[in-house]
Amino acid sequence: MVIDEQRALAARVALTRQIDRGGVVLSSRVAGAFLNVPRHSFVPAFYRRDGERFLPWRLADGDPDVWLDAVYADDSLITEVDGVHAEDATPDGLTGAPTSSSTAPSLMADMLEALDVDEGHDVLEAGTGTGYNAGILCFLAGDKHVTTVDRSAALTGKARSRLGAAGFAPLVVRGDGAGELPGGPSFDRVIATASVRRIPPAWLARLRPGGVLVVPVRGALAGGMVARLTKVAGGAAVGHVLHTPAAFMPLRSGPEAAEQLPSVPDPGHRPARDSGLSARVLDDWTFSFFAQLHLPAGVVRAYGQNDGGLHTTTLYDPADGSATRVDDMPDAPPRVATRGPRDLWEPVEAAHRLWRELNRPRREWFTIEATAHEQTVSYTAPGGRVHRWIS
Repeated sequence: MVIDEQRALAARVALTRQIDRGGVVLSSRVAGAFLNVPRHSFVPAFYRRDGERFLPWRLADGDPDVWLDAVYADDSLITEVDGVHAEDATPDGLTGAPTSSSTAPSLMADMLEALDVDEGHDVLEAGTGTGYNAGILCFLAGDKHVTTVDRSAALTGKARSRLGAAGFAPLVVRGDGAGELPGGPSFDRVIATASVRRIPPAWLARLRPGGVLVVPVRGALAGGMVARLTKVAGGAAVGHVLHTPAAFMPLRSGPEAAEQLPSVPDPGHRPARDSGLSARVLDDWTFSFFAQLHLPAGVVRAYGQNDGGLHTTTLYDPADGSATRVDDMPDAPPRVATRGPRDLWEPVEAAHRLWRELNRPRREWFTIEATAHEQTVSYTAPGGRVHRWIS
């Protein structure tokens, strides 16, 4: 089935207007990129959720106008599940975990505006995915100035073909997005479309002095952040956290390539204490961003409903085996049960008290510094006191 190009252009115009009316103030160059680079060319198929299954959706699967509206909605589109691309999936779909997606365009725009790409800038993108973001970068910098890297031969192959069909010929590399590239080039801009716990030293080494890096940084909880940093003298990069919450899939390369989320154990029926704080506070991204600064990076969270139908959360640190469950109670304060050497709810309670004392600081008020050896997030309170968290 052939796309109606006039209909597709109208969809791009509507999407660009929607982004501009939202929380992103679009520059004319970034707006022009979204108007000229067709998303549907890079996402010919994607998954829809149907209960526990992911079903592929292609242009030929029903009303083409409905499909096109979905492609140009300001939403993330899941394109790969457990390594199976939506184009290659059987009609009955599959179960599993998403492993690649096309980022919501408004978040793409926010990151691209922060990246501040001019024509002629040499740009490295870590995480090619569908190739759509690489196409936008080609429009902004010129395709001969763009290098995009992904771990997957299937993804890089498809992206290279689609970029070529759209008239772009960047360098598309299958490899370690957090590692060394052949030839040792340096870049004016580095952008990641997958999250990391710490900014890889290779990115800092490849970034030219004065260059800009925009990267999603994930913590222990769901309060992921996007950081914009500038490389300064001495090799460090300093900057701030963007206002937009973001939960990107993890980068599957570098030292984090082998990371797998551990199963979270149940602390069982152990002595419990009361808490004045329900674990539902972690569903608030404004607080979970702050809370995760107080927890080890390896902590994972499982949550749902307990036997009484009320909220329950379990925090688990595989480093020492500590597991803490927080259960809402029908007519009593939340109950906290811990297995292992540490009560993992205590630092969250302390973080919540500090967060309120600081009048709920927004994430864009935080700064970040990265070196080859450590990463520091800081907040300066109105009275001048500086709070620092090192990872």
